[in-house]
Amino acid sequence: MHDIRAIRENPAAFDATLTRRGNEAAAGGILALDEARRARISAAETAQAEQNKASKDAGAAKADGNNTEFERLRTLVGEKKAEIADMTAEAKSLDAELTNLLMGLPNLPLDDVPDGEDEADNIEIRRWGTPAIYDFTPCEHYQIAGVLPGMDFEAGAKLSGTRFVVLSGAVARIHRALAQFMLDTHVDENGLTETWTPVLVREEMMIGTGQLPKFGEDSYKTTDGWWLVPTAEVPVTNLVNGEVVEESSLPRRYVAHTQCFRSEAGSAGRDTSGMLRQHQFEKVEMVSITHPDASRAELDRMTACAEGILEKLGLPYRTVVLCTGDMGFASRRTHDIEVWLPGQDTYREISSVSTCGDFQARRMNARFKPSDGGKPQFVHTLNGSGLAVGRCLIAVLENGQQADGAVRLPEALHPYLGGKSMLSADGELI
Repeated sequence: MHDIRAIRENPAAFDATLTRRGNEAAAGGILALDEARRARISAAETAQAEQNKASKDAGAAKADGNNTEFERLRTLVGEKKAEIADMTAEAKSLDAELTNLLMGLPNLPLDDVPDGEDEADNIEIRRWGTPAIYDFTPCEHYQIAGVLPGMDFEAGAKLSGTRFVVLSGAVARIHRALAQFMLDTHVDENGLTETWTPVLVREEMMIGTGQLPKFGEDSYKTTDGWWLVPTAEVPVTNLVNGEVVEESSLPRRYVAHTQCFRSEAGSAGRDTSGMLRQHQFEKVEMVSITHPDASRAELDRMTACAEGILEKLGLPYRTVVLCTGDMGFASRRTHDIEVWLPGQDTYREISSVSTCGDFQARRMNARFKPSDGGKPQFVHTLNGSGLAVGRCLIAVLENGQQADGAVRLPEALHPYLGGKSMLSADGELI
């Protein structure tokens, strides 16, 4: 959410930055609501002072035996009480309207974010690895002979419908190994704290990280009012919801492996084949809670952590900075990491790492107490995939495929697979 004081101080700058994201200028409407709200509050405070004085004077009039003045003042007290109630209710209604307006506006991009309308305007900032050259036409992951016995989309559809899959045997084990490898790397080498969190959260947690109220159709809500998390960003970031932490405890760096659930609203007809876009999937998520001065550097550090997983697996990738028109709602700057998929002959997103500044912290009221004893300040929050497990499985299978339908597996996974190094053409680990 945005700082209303910053909008008051420089509405033109707010509008100029907001319009970079393709939104219409909003400061005028925000300030009109804010002025009306503050006017009601001020009027209520004036009426309260008048009520207090009338009440005091009424007491004095009664003590003096001046019944006429006492009755006049008592009537005035009642009138002021009603005025206060009306103006307080109006201020509360205007405050809710203002909050809803601010809640619906996206975060403001940093100055170094490129302007643009969509993914075509994203800018590549680095590339690692060289895609292999095959002496055969590479298949997509679900077409590889060795994968077929362990990836059953028909069973997934029978159980749950489209965009679900059942993994079994060797493929399921490789999938599990990838998640374990990511967690171990982030904990042992990158210094993240492993967490295990619920995948059902309260509505206010979804509001805190920006999934609600605007994007409710993208997630699943239970009949009991809980929401299934679209990513571990939601529960892990909200660990500091409503908290005032010590500055010395920052940065807090977390990693969590969870099931994730997304309705994929608005994606009809996109990536319907294979595992690329599922309603239920797994992700290893990184979250950092930092001091405001450190958040930009933390974005680069987290990006490197995600890139390092791909490098250890020997998977070619490129990293792009998203333009203003392609950024997520809560982001101030986002780095997408795209892994090479030879079956599609293109790079596809496997991680998105974002800094949100104080945007989520204001929604969560998450602050830190400065070491020098100053006034509490809002923390900065960051999140990023480290990595999407299913998409990493796709990349491992496609990049390691052999002409006979077997798959050569990355050396980094061998310890997690009992020393096995290949998925055979008939679907066995060997």
